[in-house]
Amino acid sequence: MFRTQVRRFVEKEIAPFHREWEHVGLVPRELWRKAGEQGLLCTMLAEEYGGAGGDFGHAAVVLEELARVNASGVAFQLHSDIVVPYFATYATEAKKAEWLPKMASGELITAIAMTEPGMGSDLKAVRTSARRDGDHWVINGQKTFISNGQNCGIVIVVCKTDPEAGRRGISLIAVEEGTPGFTKGRNLEKIGMHAQDTSELFFDEVRVPADNLLGVENRGFHQLMHQLPQERLIIAVRAATSMETMLEKTLAYARERQVFGQSVFDFQTHRFTLASAKAEIGMYRVYLDDCLGRHMRGELSAEEAAAAKLLGTEMQNRLLDAFLQIHGGYGYMAEYEIGRAWADARVGRIYGGSSEVMKEIIARTL
Repeated sequence: MFRTQVRRFVEKEIAPFHREWEHVGLVPRELWRKAGEQGLLCTMLAEEYGGAGGDFGHAAVVLEELARVNASGVAFQLHSDIVVPYFATYATEAKKAEWLPKMASGELITAIAMTEPGMGSDLKAVRTSARRDGDHWVINGQKTFISNGQNCGIVIVVCKTDPEAGRRGISLIAVEEGTPGFTKGRNLEKIGMHAQDTSELFFDEVRVPADNLLGVENRGFHQLMHQLPQERLIIAVRAATSMETMLEKTLAYARERQVFGQSVFDFQTHRFTLASAKAEIGMYRVYLDDCLGRHMRGELSAEEAAAAKLLGTEMQNRLLDAFLQIHGGYGYMAEYEIGRAWADARVGRIYGGSSEVMKEIIARTL
């Protein structure tokens, strides 16, 4: 029933407009409020804070339905399932009561600012600083590649609160839009995910209340590591649904498209490519569903989540490239969904920790 509700919303409110949002480079905030009214945001958040009180299964349904129409610009999952859990887990009770209902309603869109110019996946190299000044934190620094950067009404900033302590000196501090000294840079131009606003953020002597600290001072790295496995599983879920959907669309195209007097599907090389893809995707779906079950039981380890992301995104990139090839010249046209999906998928091997970082995480357990 929930999937039917989500699919109806996606097909009515998102699919017809997504190409327009890609040209604009932004998803309208009004869509977030509509999704909040339908209970599609923060599905795992407790009802006392305005959430749906569901579990990760509900979150996965939203993820899959967005991926099914390749709505890569609609970052509900980043907001609901990656950023909001930090607030729900680590914010003070007063801040939870103030912020979480607005996040569930879509009134307050969230982001998390980790990456800095020249830093990449090396979180312990963060230079953005936060110093305590009485009842406030004063933040200085710069972030880049921040998803929801233009739309966000509040952002979690990964800061160094003890510059000499490396990863043991990192804290997470929330900064609200409109705070003096907090400015948003340009909406960055990307090779894919064109409707997803991605920005530079700047912090110049930004003063925020001391209770904007999430969790414990200098424990930010540990908090990030605790939440990152779910982020990686989210990326894996999107990859799986993308592959399944694009296989179906490529099969339909191959059966209809005529070349040299026969359908593209009639050529053995394409038929075998699609057959192999079907077998691989089916195998991965079984593995992913096992990971989903383990995560919902609290049993999924960091290396298992890394493996799910690594396998899914690498397979997605390889298979979508093969599907694009079957489309021929039309595959390279932006009007065909396979080309847009192929470009959107490329970042999956980078964000949430690159494939190389996933291998390092897995290798440590060998």
